[in-house]
Amino acid sequence: MCARRVSRSESRSSPSRSFDAELAELEALRGGPFEAAAVEQLRKALRHRNNFVVSKAAKLVAENELHALLPDLLAACDHFFADAEKNDPQCWAKNELARALVKLEHRDKDAYLRGLRHHQMEGTWGGTTDTAGTLRGICAHALVNCPGLSDQELLVTLIELFLDKDKAVRVEAARAIGNVGGPSAVLLLRLRALLGKAEEPEVLGACYSALLDLEKTRAIPFVAQYLEEGDDNSAEAAFALSGVREPEALAALVARRARYSDDWFDGVLLSAIALSRISEAMDYLTGIVERDERKAAAAIEAIGRAGPPEETRARIEAAARKSGNPRLEQAVREHLEKQRS
Repeated sequence: MCARRVSRSESRSSPSRSFDAELAELEALRGGPFEAAAVEQLRKALRHRNNFVVSKAAKLVAENELHALLPDLLAACDHFFADAEKNDPQCWAKNELARALVKLEHRDKDAYLRGLRHHQMEGTWGGTTDTAGTLRGICAHALVNCPGLSDQELLVTLIELFLDKDKAVRVEAARAIGNVGGPSAVLLLRLRALLGKAEEPEVLGACYSALLDLEKTRAIPFVAQYLEEGDDNSAEAAFALSGVREPEALAALVARRARYSDDWFDGVLLSAIALSRISEAMDYLTGIVERDERKAAAAIEAIGRAGPPEETRARIEAAARKSGNPRLEQAVREHLEKQRS
């Protein structure tokens, strides 16, 4: 009796079915309980050669804080850093393995220094791209909590990331330096902001926010000076100030709005004022709705984005009805009533 011939379609689909089954088995583990058999299944998955399977397993380890699997996470890291472009395209495994190490409070600086220094160039249409930016960002933050590095050594390491070609890495460098704290971190962030004319606004915005977190109201005049140009960088400064939620920051935003701005930047300032969410800000915006018909619709939109308290909603709705202006009533329906429902 002849053995049944396996068709080409069956031959191609079998590995896919096996891969899908392995992913389904991992997904079935979500939510636990993680008894011995489940832990062993995850240990086996962490030894898998497929980086996507390992990324899913590492995420489960992190979510359930399975400290017993820490040695397996480290062994998987060793594998996927070797011949990385081939073994771990897009850094799927390394990213989740690094996040898992952080969640399990692994504090070996060398593990994160390796990730911080890793670049992985992969082919794309028209050239190559570095896919390890997310990994470098994760490891930058992880290093802040590792022993064995003085603040000076840590800041020297992190400041080098300001030269990274990946904008997202430079953003995370600013945030990590802010997390280090202390006078040296303040000086580095201020210097980066002062020298930042050629830098991406998002990176400068991270510097502004970190400075405001570190220095509180003392940094408000420094950040407020970047409101003047009315450009993307100024928008980052405005939203950084909104996060302070202090009357001094509100005063800086209101003072800048009193000077000329085009419609776009005036909308930015209104949104930043609303997002500060302090009572004085809501009073200011409500006053615009009640007394400045030209800017009232923009103020209503800004208030709606901030998720205002019910008493502010009621006051805005009453002001719109009293105006008898269909445009304001439409703005209320679009930006306040829809969110309520």
